[in-house]
Amino acid sequence: MLPPTGTPGTDLPVRAALPALADALRARGTAVLVAPPGTGKTTLVPLALAADLRGRVVVAEPRRVAARAAARRMAALLGEPVGGRVGYSVRGESRRSGATRVEVVTTGLLVRRLQTDPELSGVAAVVLDECHERHLDTDLALAFALDVRAALRPELQLLAMSATAQADRLAELIGGVDGPAPVVEAAGSLHDVDVAWAPPEGPVDPPHGLRVDPRLLAHVAGTVRRALAERAGDVLVFLPGAGEIGTVAGRLRGLDADVLPLHGRLSPTAQDAALQPGPRRRVVLATALAESSLTVPGVRVVVDAGLARVPRADLSRGLGALVTVRASRAAVTQRAGRAGREGPGAVYRCWTPAEQDRLPAHEEPAVAVSDLTAFALELACWGAPGGTGLALLDAPPAAALTVADRTLRTLGAVDDAGRATTRGRALTAVGVHPRLARALLDGAPLVGRRRAAEVVALMSGDVPARSDDLVATWRELRSGRDRGASARWRDEVARLERSVDDAAAPRLPDDTAAGLVVGLAHPERIARRRGDGATYLMAAGTGAELPPGTALSGAPWLAVAVADRSPGRRDARVRAAVAIDEATALEAGGPLHTDGDEVAWRDGDVRSAHVERLGAIVLAERPGSDPDPAAVREALAEGLRREGLGLLRWTPAAQRLRARLAAAHAGLGDPWPAVDDEALLAGIDVSGARLRADLARIDVVAALRALVPWQVSGDLDAVVPDTVTVPTGSRLRVDYTDPDVPTLSVRVQEVFGWARAPLVAGRPLRLQLLSPASRVVAITADLAGFWTTGYPAVRSELRGRYPRHPWPEDPASAPATTRAKPRPRS
Repeated sequence: MLPPTGTPGTDLPVRAALPALADALRARGTAVLVAPPGTGKTTLVPLALAADLRGRVVVAEPRRVAARAAARRMAALLGEPVGGRVGYSVRGESRRSGATRVEVVTTGLLVRRLQTDPELSGVAAVVLDECHERHLDTDLALAFALDVRAALRPELQLLAMSATAQADRLAELIGGVDGPAPVVEAAGSLHDVDVAWAPPEGPVDPPHGLRVDPRLLAHVAGTVRRALAERAGDVLVFLPGAGEIGTVAGRLRGLDADVLPLHGRLSPTAQDAALQPGPRRRVVLATALAESSLTVPGVRVVVDAGLARVPRADLSRGLGALVTVRASRAAVTQRAGRAGREGPGAVYRCWTPAEQDRLPAHEEPAVAVSDLTAFALELACWGAPGGTGLALLDAPPAAALTVADRTLRTLGAVDDAGRATTRGRALTAVGVHPRLARALLDGAPLVGRRRAAEVVALMSGDVPARSDDLVATWRELRSGRDRGASARWRDEVARLERSVDDAAAPRLPDDTAAGLVVGLAHPERIARRRGDGATYLMAAGTGAELPPGTALSGAPWLAVAVADRSPGRRDARVRAAVAIDEATALEAGGPLHTDGDEVAWRDGDVRSAHVERLGAIVLAERPGSDPDPAAVREALAEGLRREGLGLLRWTPAAQRLRARLAAAHAGLGDPWPAVDDEALLAGIDVSGARLRADLARIDVVAALRALVPWQVSGDLDAVVPDTVTVPTGSRLRVDYTDPDVPTLSVRVQEVFGWARAPLVAGRPLRLQLLSPASRVVAITADLAGFWTTGYPAVRSELRGRYPRHPWPEDPASAPATTRAKPRPRS
């Protein structure tokens, strides 16, 4: 299928690497191809594989726009329309036929196919493009495909393609027990790219949360105008998100060029328009999706704002957020390469060379920073809960997996062993986040299949929100005034409808229907207005605030569809929500609705009450009956955790005993108990207390001694003595301030006769040796060594200053004393 040499668009650098790649795949069945953007890997490699194999070649791209564009480009090289020998399938759209030999899909769709048909019937090779981007679906598709090769289809060829040179880990992973897979490298970009450093002249705030300083965006627009004046060809501009694209587009009005956006929320028609040459010069304003895979024809200039938008999971609050960060060096290198596809080009970087050196080398993999609920459900459906037994490039973080597992259990998607249930398989088959799938399946009987699908499509992230009022956005899309957005939304609605059976449902008002569906997806985000009227409390316990001027202001209850929390902020910011009433809140948040006696630490003391609540939201409260003692103990323990051990009465004796025990644990370890705050919070018995005031009456000394196992309790005074008797007979107190080095302060003359310091907590006691005037002259834990090497200098210095005090030449055998020689009589 590969067009002959000389065919326009096929004489690209990767062509020279095709023979070596074919040999590697025939020999090992797996390989890694490293080829920078612009070398032709996405289009020429699949065609070459199809010419060499009998079955289909499936190419997986991380984004829909890239999948469609790659298929169109390959079909054009063959001189035929898409859907013949080259086709594509993305969510909600497919153009393929029985003649299709190369099919381009999204990595998410490939994961779905692997789940339903692990053998990949009729497929001879799987090509995973842009593996360096490390999306969750890419990691899953790679792990599942390797598992299929190992267990079911050893003849299935697997090729991982990356635009960066960090291929060693990838080669080791896919090579398996036979050693690293072969790595084939293709040459770099076709043409040179000049770098023009174009930082803003004035100060610009660094990105924070979603915010990008408007002064930087104004500078980017100015740099575009400069680039158009200085260089020939179309301009590709990299910005972090759709909002920034809109802002810069507004600043470029009146430009003698076509300004075109390119981001994931555009309709396929609008995305395709940005990828087609036009009659005039073009300025394409794009997100990171244009870094690789895509060819934007005519581009000879790149203007790079140097930013990227990445996901971050707020595990403690159950919130997900997109944040703006500095792009990595690998990313900006790829972006610059887009200017060298068709001739010598230039990149204008809106930062300094010094800032370039401080950029991170690579992006963090999504598995390290994202919500893993959907990822964990895919693993469970594959039969590998938590990824056990799979070849994953990076192990999922334990904390994120724990949160994901808790969510999946709440949804009924996994059982106690973490295995997928029938419901879990139904949820993952919908093709959206499990929470949204739950809202669709459980919401359809309440509001009807069509309306449930419409609201879930609003929350899926494919359609840009026109307002923080989700119902207003819903009505706007229904109206069809924005044909592109409405068409894309309706396509997703139709796809979702096919995932659920129809059901008879009452005709509810839009607000109620939307609130029920949103609440089913995120019951923990149902929120009630606080007393101040300006903020809300969500059922999960996190505060939330509406943006200024919103139409939702004043609503007593909200079902929050989208919320995030910027770093450093206490409350979340509501991005999209529905105004609801209490009855709708209680119906949607049913599992969180409780009514019963509670004993808790509130307002600084133990409180007992009969409480009706929706999660953290208290609906009603009245005095409760006699509290359960176990609940009281738990409440008191919680009070200690919150407010600290200062609630107890720490006498000097208690403080000193704690310091001695800390030294014993530091020096000897078990069975001597740890007495740090965490250990004491877990170990001190508060069973005799019922209120805060009772905590101050606990005998802390007795509580500390109770922590010492009986086997060593009798050795306490010998192991960590409160005082030590020195050769003069004086009993001096040991300083245990630093548990690692118990210390005794003592005059030099009082330890004459000691050959070595006594042991304390298993180690020689550190001596802080003092002059007759109680000034420190030496510190040592090796007294024998000090007498030999340190004492002579001390003696030489001090015997002239203190002539009435003894300074023997052999202090180890001299008698200790506290007295000075009597003054001579005159």
